[in-house]
Amino acid sequence: MSITQERKQQLISEYGTVQGDTGSPEVQVAILSERIRNLTEHLKEHKKDFHSRRGLLIMVGQRRRMLDYLKAKDTSRYEALIGRLGLRK
Repeated sequence: MSITQERKQQLISEYGTVQGDTGSPEVQVAILSERIRNLTEHLKEHKKDFHSRRGLLIMVGQRRRMLDYLKAKDTSRYEALIGRLGLRK
């Protein structure tokens, strides 16, 4: 369900603005999106796992808030990020 350390490092290097950048909204949203994808696959198999479903909804809300922050701060970075991640809106 969680992502591996190698995959996390790959996402950090791919979406980070500078070397070792782990705090930028782009990196945080990319990591959350990967976790959401993994948890969605888990829930397709385990339909009655309501505790994990609650965690999924919390992560989706957190990602939405980060995207709203990025949109308010810099619209061009927001549009580039959702284009790269393939998110709606």
